[in-house]
Amino acid sequence: MEHITAIIVEDSRLARNELKELLKKHPKIELVAEAENVDTAFDLIHTKQPQIVFLDINMPEKNGFELLEMLDNVPLVIFTTAYDEYAIKSFEYNAFDYLLKPISQERFSKTIEKVIVTIEKEKTTEKPFELHRQIFIKEGENCWLIRVSEIAVFEIVGNYTRVYFEKNKPLIYKSLNQIEAKLPEETFFRANRQQIINLNHVDKVIPWFNGKLKVAIKNSEQEIEISRRQSYKFKELLGF
Repeated sequence: MEHITAIIVEDSRLARNELKELLKKHPKIELVAEAENVDTAFDLIHTKQPQIVFLDINMPEKNGFELLEMLDNVPLVIFTTAYDEYAIKSFEYNAFDYLLKPISQERFSKTIEKVIVTIEKEKTTEKPFELHRQIFIKEGENCWLIRVSEIAVFEIVGNYTRVYFEKNKPLIYKSLNQIEAKLPEETFFRANRQQIINLNHVDKVIPWFNGKLKVAIKNSEQEIEISRRQSYKFKELLGF
């Protein structure tokens, strides 16, 4: 059986143990690490590459939202918190679910069932995009049939992704992580947590603060800031 990997990020040992007890009923979910603060979690997410993160919000020094802002590639996020006032904000960060403590086994099981269905569906139905492939985009009454190669930028907007091509920028109801998994790596680059750029649409590279870079997009006024971590990768990619 192929497992779905997960990390728990929670400052309370008791809460971590309670989550581990809940997970015992779901052997398909493999707990690969746990962290009691954001900085440790950040390192573990990069090394372990989990598919799921069970994430507390209120933690010392940095909170769960700050962790997500630090990440360039965000796993599927399930918030686990004792406070309901963050629910709306959590979905601005593309949260998969929001579980209020104390978490019942029934409520937890329903979330895990949805997780398994979502991940399995992505595996079986998602096919990689090819640059010459045409895709259909619809926003309201407007429709476009465009080649993947024509798309300059993908950008997170709440639970949607904005697609930039020519002078158009419609929204589609699909997460940036879902889109990234299908894009050809040699052409599309994750510039930061919110944006993916088409390297063929980069007009120029601009040195920026603290070792970071910005890129100007051809035939537009867009300038995309590349995160510090991704700037190092970008330089290596282009042989800087």
